[in-house]
Amino acid sequence: MQVKKFGEKVLKNIAKVIIGKDNVIEKTLAVMISGGHVLLNDVPGVGKTMLARSLAISLGLEFKRIQCTPDLLPTDITGLNVLDMRTKEFVFRPGPIFTDILLADEVNRTTPRTQSALLEAMAEKQVTIDGKTYPLNDCFFVIATQNPVEFEGTFSLPEAQLDRFSICLSMGYPDKEQEIKMLEGMQKVHPIESIKPVTEASELTKVRELVKNVRIDPSILEYITTVVENTRKHPDLLLGSSPRGSIALMNISRGLAALSGRNFVIPDDVKKIAVDVLSHRIMLKPEARLMKRTPEEIIHEILNTVEVPLIND
Repeated sequence: MQVKKFGEKVLKNIAKVIIGKDNVIEKTLAVMISGGHVLLNDVPGVGKTMLARSLAISLGLEFKRIQCTPDLLPTDITGLNVLDMRTKEFVFRPGPIFTDILLADEVNRTTPRTQSALLEAMAEKQVTIDGKTYPLNDCFFVIATQNPVEFEGTFSLPEAQLDRFSICLSMGYPDKEQEIKMLEGMQKVHPIESIKPVTEASELTKVRELVKNVRIDPSILEYITTVVENTRKHPDLLLGSSPRGSIALMNISRGLAALSGRNFVIPDDVKKIAVDVLSHRIMLKPEARLMKRTPEEIIHEILNTVEVPLIND
């Protein structure tokens, strides 16, 4: 119940800025409290940056933004040792990655070497500079964005790096009524200027511990692994999901269950995020692409064929 109250107040606060996207906000929050990272794959101007900023403000966390460009170096993200002319010694100057919530905007515009530096930090929650390791903040959370319709001057994330993101979400365009409401709210001042923190880092830490205690029945674990295994056997797929996909499904399902006020996972929690968790982890065969099949369509197909377990909670 504590996690549900936490989620409700954060979601309500962010909804003042991001109109009509409660589903995306809830999934992002579920990823955050389960210890993962988010990739937002969508066209410009739909609120990706505002989602990251409003999340940081609502949680009372430090926020930094990196605009990824082809000339961005790994040390521009991680930091580097610089010579202090007064002491004649090298001093570590931390990069923007030393924050709570990091927005890596248009991550596919920077080079693979710089992308790797970011993804290494995501996986290990630390960076190593000149042989010395520096831990990242306890609340460290990455939201990376990429534009799926503009490919000139970009470096597409390979499958192995896409796999590091727990979930891939799309904001989507607002409908007409939502867009009117958005315009009405921006006539004098941007809504992000009016929201205040509704919680703090210590509560987020407690929530993350509570999520770890959410029960998951062995039948649900079997359901998750069966869905993932079927991606590896599907005739239209060249590459199925890795075990990291199973881990993400389990963890985010526990996050969704906790946000719903439950201390146990149900199959609907898994089904709610399966497409978002697995679609970016699979690769279509060339003939499937010619037939204009999509990863999302195939995951839906698999979910419809796998028997849903019955639990007695």
